[in-house]
Amino acid sequence: MLSEELRQELASIAPESDCDRLAELSGLFHVAGSVHLRGRGEVAVHLDLASSAVARRGFALLRAFEVDSEIRTYQQHAFDRATRFQLHVEGTPHAYEVLHRAGVLDSSHRPVEHPPGRVLSRRCCRGAYLRGALLGAGSLSGPRDPHLEIRAAEPEGARFVAAVAAREGAELRVLERRSHAVAYAKGIEPIEELLTAAGATDTVLALEESSVLSAIRGDANRLANADHANLVRTSRAARVQIDALRSLDLDSLPGDLRELAELRLRLPTASTAELARRSNLTKASAYRRLRRLVELAE
Repeated sequence: MLSEELRQELASIAPESDCDRLAELSGLFHVAGSVHLRGRGEVAVHLDLASSAVARRGFALLRAFEVDSEIRTYQQHAFDRATRFQLHVEGTPHAYEVLHRAGVLDSSHRPVEHPPGRVLSRRCCRGAYLRGALLGAGSLSGPRDPHLEIRAAEPEGARFVAAVAAREGAELRVLERRSHAVAYAKGIEPIEELLTAAGATDTVLALEESSVLSAIRGDANRLANADHANLVRTSRAARVQIDALRSLDLDSLPGDLRELAELRLRLPTASTAELARRSNLTKASAYRRLRRLVELAE
């Protein structure tokens, strides 16, 4: 359930620039893509995906670069015979050129293990790459004992995803299994850091709120109703603030407001007191600045 909600949210995020679209395509193809040699320098490229929403997202990303593709379906032979989606890319010179720009193919149309530095040179591009990796091969379970995985065919691929995440302050571990490898995180904090980097702030808030409610139900004698109400109010206030910040041009804000706005976006579940501590402000000052940001958005 959480996995599907996460994919739906990530697939609804509109990339802001071509570099983000290329980075997201790169993440998708490196975890869920395959390349088949046809000879004479031609290759067939396709994505194998678990969700129709992700297939449509891949189709839209390719269409943004005027690359034709086709969505097909099939049923898995194992497990619950779930429907899978394949996105087949037309093998045209233009398609090869776009996939080369995304760091999926080299100049000779051969697959590359991971994208070159130019694809991930900016912070927004690294977030888009992680978003593509989560869309293509991510899974999330919880809220009790939350666990997140990004599957890769080879250990090198999982280690590369973990390295990209580390540059954004999110710690992933790598585990090799018999047929594949995974980059994974356990526990609320590391999962929230990764999802925030990928832009899934609604899932972060939902996961945090569900975790709080679950803890309250499991240990009602320890947590009072007042604590519950405060935690829920904090979560709802954070959601209002994040929605407001998404509508603002942060670069045009005064430095003191911009610094706190960027901190709130990086730490969507932090309390006002925690934001104040990290900004060397009093709690009252942090509260007034957050209220001012919401007023500016309104």
